[in-house]
Amino acid sequence: MRTFTSRRGRELLTALCAAALAVALTALPAGARTAPTATGSPRIASAQGAPDRPAPGPSPDPTLPAHALAAGDAPLDNPLKGFARFYQPGSDQNTGYPHSLTWGYFGLSEVMDNASNCGDYNWDALDSTLNAIAAAGNQAAIRLYMEYPGGTGSHPANAIPPCFAGHVDNRTNAYWNTTSPDYNSPYLLDALKNFIAAFGARYDGDPRLGYIHLGLIGLWGEWHTWPYDTDTTSDSYPNYMPTDAHAAEIINAYNSAFTHTRLELRYADSAGGAADSLPAIGYHDDSFCYREGDPAQGVTLPQSMGGAPWAQLQKAVEHGVENRWTTASMGGEVRPEIQSTAFNAWPGGSGSVDNMKACIELEHTTWKINEGSSGYSPTDPNVAAAVRLMGYNLSVKNAYFHDTAQGTTKVGVQIANTGVAPFYYPWTVSLGLKDSPGNVVKTWDTPWDLRKVMPTKIRAFPDWGVGSDPTYLDYGYPQYFDTSVDLSGLNTGGYQLVMKVKNPLETISPNAKKLRFANTGQNSDGWLDLGGMTVGSGQTPGPTSYEAEAPANTLTGGAATATCDGCSGGSKVGYIGNGATLTFNHVDGGTGGTHVITLHYASQASRTATVKANGGTPQTVDFSPTTDWTTPGTTTVSMNLSAGTNNTLTIANPSGWAPDIDKITVS
Repeated sequence: MRTFTSRRGRELLTALCAAALAVALTALPAGARTAPTATGSPRIASAQGAPDRPAPGPSPDPTLPAHALAAGDAPLDNPLKGFARFYQPGSDQNTGYPHSLTWGYFGLSEVMDNASNCGDYNWDALDSTLNAIAAAGNQAAIRLYMEYPGGTGSHPANAIPPCFAGHVDNRTNAYWNTTSPDYNSPYLLDALKNFIAAFGARYDGDPRLGYIHLGLIGLWGEWHTWPYDTDTTSDSYPNYMPTDAHAAEIINAYNSAFTHTRLELRYADSAGGAADSLPAIGYHDDSFCYREGDPAQGVTLPQSMGGAPWAQLQKAVEHGVENRWTTASMGGEVRPEIQSTAFNAWPGGSGSVDNMKACIELEHTTWKINEGSSGYSPTDPNVAAAVRLMGYNLSVKNAYFHDTAQGTTKVGVQIANTGVAPFYYPWTVSLGLKDSPGNVVKTWDTPWDLRKVMPTKIRAFPDWGVGSDPTYLDYGYPQYFDTSVDLSGLNTGGYQLVMKVKNPLETISPNAKKLRFANTGQNSDGWLDLGGMTVGSGQTPGPTSYEAEAPANTLTGGAATATCDGCSGGSKVGYIGNGATLTFNHVDGGTGGTHVITLHYASQASRTATVKANGGTPQTVDFSPTTDWTTPGTTTVSMNLSAGTNNTLTIANPSGWAPDIDKITVS
């Protein structure tokens, strides 16, 4: 039994002791870890193999000057990754090793506390905890249970809802001295599915929540009832687990109820692999990177790397879900017995610690419960390397913009990910300008999706047969994003162009941890310096691009924005003509005079359009066919523009269809 320092008190010690007992279950033989199908035969698929590389995305706009950004170390407490500490009411949650996640258990009976009505829910326990965690600036990872040997100290050992009494049979788990409900009871299954639906309706997308373990079933909500489990051939204990079909009902209920908040399931073979075809369900390894037994076997790495037949990634390989990380998160807990020494031999392992770097790289670990991290030095280079490898590690390689600009101008960035997993949430990315004292004087929200920034390298499983271990494969690409911003209304002068990812928790808590990039120009306020920009110099600017889909533009008639994979910014404007028009507003004419307008368009057929600057005479322009409707071509027209940034350019066709417009560039 490991010992954590006495200052934590009885409640935490109780919870950790229980966790240590729970993880001892990984010593079970392989048969005890294989979830049978309805016929009793193990459901074994095959390794998925190396995943297909994602598309590289658009290339940087060649009309925009590139500004290289210096790389740096990302912070150790970036949101939604790294280590999670146990929630302790009234304590300072931000002591110990830097972290942004807090872990909490809840008994189901604390929510379903009405003895006469299983459909009456009391969310006070969850809300008070989530509020306290949010106030500390952290997001929560949680699990609900019905059986918890000894309880947590502040949450009950027997958390079977009182409304089950007289409707659901109970059994005794004499090994753990717990009461186990009949998980096959139709009354219980209906009540749990109704609860999950209400749980999702209330909390799906809640900014206070980072991850939810499916829980509810088995000891600690870990989807096992050992020794009262599915393996009844080598012992006298009856099986207390639900059938695969009934357990699958719980998994599917969660999958339907939560479409935003990330979900994690304990084992790939739970419910006979019911989550195999559910890409939104991730997994949590609660005995992460531990070696046990004589001879010692790993309980995370696959058998091809010395793992046990029941190891977490062995089951993932057998079910063909070893690449589930591409769509869902991987969490869990560093095995409590090794938490204090887990990173001493980094990047490898020693004794009971398996090859830690391999565990993180092959599981594509984003986060782990690690109460032992309270004793880590924040300057320990081994731990820092592991934390930065976990989950996402984003850096901006280049920013693209004109050093001097007026009116509407385009800004782009190229972002790379050197972590092992993507960022899993669609947090808003904003651009801004800071004045010389450092005040943010203007901001613009962008449509950029950080979830597209996949790891540039992935480690191959030996099971894939693509090379000796370790073999690293090229995977993701640095992703280029751009958008147009309107500089109208800003005072002439010098500014700092900045970028920030908005943590939704900031709308609730001023202490919310900021997502920060691995760049030297990253500021603690969340804003990343992209470079200096001068606004309104009065000189003729260099080539400036204007996106057709920019919010500042005016669309009339049936003209509409549409996605376009080959277009700049991923969008275009179509259905122009026959009375519908597209007007670019706030076009910068510099000091005035004739300018060359390059029209970027897509049209699989020959078309014509009129182009008019301000109130001038429309010019008819011919557009040759392009390869398809998503591969832009270009043509040019010379137009007279007025000085300043209040020019308009209108594209129309009064008697037919014009081409789809990607953007214009003004030289």
